Amino acid sequence: MSEENIKVDTSCCASCGIAEIDDIKLKECSDCDLVRYCSDACQKEHNSQHEEACKRRAAELRDELLFKQPESTHLGDCPICCLPLSLDRQKSATTSCCCKIICEGCNYANQMREEEKKLQHSCPFCRKPVPSTEKQCDKQILKRIAANDPVAMLRKGIEQHRKGDYGSAFEYYVKAAKLGDAEAQYELAILYQYGTGVEKDEVKQINYLEEASIGGHPIARYRLGLTEGNINGSAERALTHFFIAAKLGENDSIKVLMDAFRNGLVSKDDLASALRAHQAAVDATKSPQREAAEE
Repeated sequence: MSEENIKVDTSCCASCGIAEIDDIKLKECSDCDLVRYCSDACQKEHNSQHEEACKRRAAELRDELLFKQPESTHLGDCPICCLPLSLDRQKSATTSCCCKIICEGCNYANQMREEEKKLQHSCPFCRKPVPSTEKQCDKQILKRIAANDPVAMLRKGIEQHRKGDYGSAFEYYVKAAKLGDAEAQYELAILYQYGTGVEKDEVKQINYLEEASIGGHPIARYRLGLTEGNINGSAERALTHFFIAAKLGENDSIKVLMDAFRNGLVSKDDLASALRAHQAAVDATKSPQREAAEE
């Protein structure tokens, strides 16, 4: 009888049956939560019996993680006003001194304060003087990179990308991605999709899109939806991606869901729920201060 049809006793080694007592410690299979082993030798010996069930369970666990609705986008909140940052990156800026992503509303308020009190221009967050030259700015970014700051690594990667130095950009993206930066993971997916500085690799592209999506990146999620629908032919998985992205405030996903509703693929209630959540996510990024900055 296979593992998927019986309740596995995880208090014992799946291979030799020894129980976890006293100084005997069992370790869980690294890919699933179905079995545990007392040693690497037992795990290796049991692999042929466990492999198929392990792959299925690992895929289930991956989907549970992938299709969980994130509480917020990968951008999070402005560290000053504590309101969610807009998906429109024109409405925020990354400081070079402390590498914080600040909304334009707080930038604007800081500028007004400095003008009123005739103060030197400083960072809205850490209050350090803003560098006056590109060389000074680059020095500060490199200092943050040395401190293992993924935001600084991402910023440097984007800078190198724009210069056409794709090899250097790739290295910075990889470093930031390993530290969990969803934007860097998304940038790597795009490199692998188009073969920019690397060989095209659909598997790596999808993997990085998934990692970015898990981290709350709505545009990566939208692209996953397109891949599932247009390439893999899985309408159900595609729509799930679009619903998750839409509820994070992503506009293109809402458009897809409206088309799906017109084609009878999405119910009226589900679309209405997505529209309400989308609007709530967009409204949460607004404030009088941010509106004043746009005027």
